[in-house]
Amino acid sequence: MNSELLLQKIKDKGMSIGDICKRLDMSRSAFYRKVKGITEFTQSEIAKICAILDLDSPMDVFFSSKVS
Repeated sequence: MNSELLLQKIKDKGMSIGDICKRLDMSRSAFYRKVKGITEFTQSEIAKICAILDLDSPMDVFFSSKVS
């Protein structure tokens, strides 16, 4: 997960973390746990975030290009 890119996309869209949390029906603490990698975003949450932010693909933000 590229949390810096996600936060930048939110900022670029003119939204706040609070706006995103409200639209996802998620607490700020739950959102930050997911952004920090403590827990993971669900598939439906990823889809909602992509729709809210008008992202063409979730790949850059939610999936690492590194393979271990």
